[in-house]
Amino acid sequence: QVQLVESGGGLVQAGGSLRLSCAASGSIFSINAMGWYRQAPGKLRELVAAITRGNSLNYADSVKGRFTISRDNAKNTVYLQMNSLKPEDTAVYYCAASRGSSLLSPWVAYWGQGTQVTVSS
Repeated sequence: QVQLVESGGGLVQAGGSLRLSCAASGSIFSINAMGWYRQAPGKLRELVAAITRGNSLNYADSVKGRFTISRDNAKNTVYLQMNSLKPEDTAVYYCAASRGSSLLSPWVAYWGQGTQVTVSS
């Protein structure tokens, strides 16, 4: 089993920045990809960003150029730096991990508890 603990969410004005952190514990040897999904009220949960153990990166088109995902393997922690935030970024952000190299939803094995990000205009 793997546990994912998120931190860094909060309230920020449009144009501001936040950094999310996700620390993994447990059977972390099994994790090969980590990242974040988000879900806004009335919307489907969508993949925001992902990073593999081999440092392959993927971003949703809506956040390219504004968000940056990175990881510290020694700390078993993944980060999401969010810059130039927009009101439409408001959502609950969920850390996710998979045993394979893909974070497409069928392959997600572990989820964090979620952290609220609210961007005011």
